[in-house]
Amino acid sequence: MENFLLLTSVVFALIVLIGFFNEKVTHLTYEISLLLFSVLAGCLITVIYAVVNDITVRDFLDGIQIFNLERFLVEGVLCFMLFAGSKNLKIGSFKENAKKIGVLALLCTLIGALFYGGLFYLVCRLFKLPFTVPMCLMIGSIVAPTDPIAATSILKKFGLPEKTGFLMEAESLLNDGVGVALFVCFSGMAAGTGGQGFFAVMLREIIGAVIIGLVVCRLCFEVFVRTEDKHRRIFVSLLMVSLSYFLCEELGCSGAISCVVCGVVFSALRDNAERKGKLSGLEEFDSFWETTDILLNSVLYIILGLTFIRILQMPMVVILSLVSIALNLVCRFFSVFTGTFFMTPLPDGFGKKEFAALFTWGGLRGGLSIALAMSTASVVPSDLYHIIIGSAYAIVFFTTVVQGLSMKKVYLYLTHS
Repeated sequence: MENFLLLTSVVFALIVLIGFFNEKVTHLTYEISLLLFSVLAGCLITVIYAVVNDITVRDFLDGIQIFNLERFLVEGVLCFMLFAGSKNLKIGSFKENAKKIGVLALLCTLIGALFYGGLFYLVCRLFKLPFTVPMCLMIGSIVAPTDPIAATSILKKFGLPEKTGFLMEAESLLNDGVGVALFVCFSGMAAGTGGQGFFAVMLREIIGAVIIGLVVCRLCFEVFVRTEDKHRRIFVSLLMVSLSYFLCEELGCSGAISCVVCGVVFSALRDNAERKGKLSGLEEFDSFWETTDILLNSVLYIILGLTFIRILQMPMVVILSLVSIALNLVCRFFSVFTGTFFMTPLPDGFGKKEFAALFTWGGLRGGLSIALAMSTASVVPSDLYHIIIGSAYAIVFFTTVVQGLSMKKVYLYLTHS
């Protein structure tokens, strides 16, 4: 309990101090400032501890228990973050862009994972790293999906055109389910357990998640619309999200997709009830979910920053980091460009190359990639595990900080060109 309270105090202190410093001095995008400055804080704390105790940084990292981001995110707060990010999306927009969203979330993610895995295998052969083909494909499934939390918290602040911005958000909210299905297949192959068929996993993950999300949301909304207690409405929404995610996890479906379904369906049911005059006075409800979204995002980015120092456990850290980042950009562009041939007409007058370039630079990665990378500890030897973790951290840091900070300039350049 003391360690938990200490960690909580440190995290909230960094949220307050970094947020205040950014508000008054640096004026960066909020989430990016949290990640950037918490990385610096984590590195500074590690160096000071190592110097004071006369040990190397690597010995320090090998000797401490790093925060379990996988459990915190996947088994904890992910469902609430996804609902908070999707509850304002309109089901009509989903129907209108169903084909484009499907191509981006399914086809582009699949192509990106396979292409990244193939290229990473060639790199491993070049550097004589003992990765097998299934291991490399598993890494591709980790880094291919864009992160829903990064997309809904960062990208929506840059004033992108409505249709293009909606596609980015919708893709990121759905393609993590595809990434998890690919990860299940390839991690099983890498572990020598055979793996499950991708399309069989996809059918179970998606169809089951949609059914569970629809049923749970519909049942909970009946209580939501009939109660007049503003606090009970919040409790009902929390029950809806947590129950749908729990049922999906128990039945082998995608809890993430189920929470997105809950958010979109809830938005449609709410709009319908408000038009008929059956629902009003939801200002406190909206304020609660807005605050919850900001709080959980803040905690996640601080933890990502503090644990970023783990990248130093990777051998050839600079070379492999740069290679991972370059492969990610190449594979993302190739996958989206391929997908544009099935998405015509493209939104907002973009050409194929411009659209692919924008979605490549806007393809941010976040906590989900790190969580999946952490879950490979039981699949690969420790030396290879450190490479997977290091590569994931390099891609997350580059996409969030470098691509996130320059996203608006890239968009303006592409539109003017």
